[in-house]
Amino acid sequence: MLSLNPEKMTPLECYKFLIGAVIPRPIAFVTTLSKDGVLNAAPFSFFNVVTPDPPMVSVSVQRQDGKPKDTARNAMDRGQFVVHIVSEPYTEPINQTSATLPPDQSEVELAGLTPVPSEVIEVPGVREARVRMECVLQHALPLGGREGTPACDLLIGRVVRFHIDESLYRDGRIDPHQLAPVARLAGNDYGLLGRVFTLERPK
Repeated sequence: MLSLNPEKMTPLECYKFLIGAVIPRPIAFVTTLSKDGVLNAAPFSFFNVVTPDPPMVSVSVQRQDGKPKDTARNAMDRGQFVVHIVSEPYTEPINQTSATLPPDQSEVELAGLTPVPSEVIEVPGVREARVRMECVLQHALPLGGREGTPACDLLIGRVVRFHIDESLYRDGRIDPHQLAPVARLAGNDYGLLGRVFTLERPK
């Protein structure tokens, strides 16, 4: 088996290894609101659940040239953001939001998505998503990097409201096939939900 020392690899080499090995990754489509009221949106695949009590999720936003991206900066400024689960029907508009735009332009508008007001926080969500979570920022942790400059901002949000398409929700459970989630692989590759099997946990 090949053994690699990450200390002798460049950040790009480490990145390529991680995104190729840790697959599939769920995608968080995150909306934030700038100080000037511009609705920012972007997809992130460094995303997962933290705890159910209270419900929290984490999104890692990689920095650009050592500076926080719009999503991280807006989330830290307002203390709020909305996480949407990316599903197959609106994958192409989500991909469009990954374009690099100036802070005063909205990716939501660019992609033709529909803003929808949140119930608890100021930041709007998008109507096309079949699952979305209104989040209040609990922690923003600058992490990683070399030579003292952080490489990312880890956002941990406490969910204050769940929204879900009624057709997906039965007896307190989400139908994964109806949700049709999209997962991130490496490069320009994505994956859909494939074969599902069940294993009971040992007692």
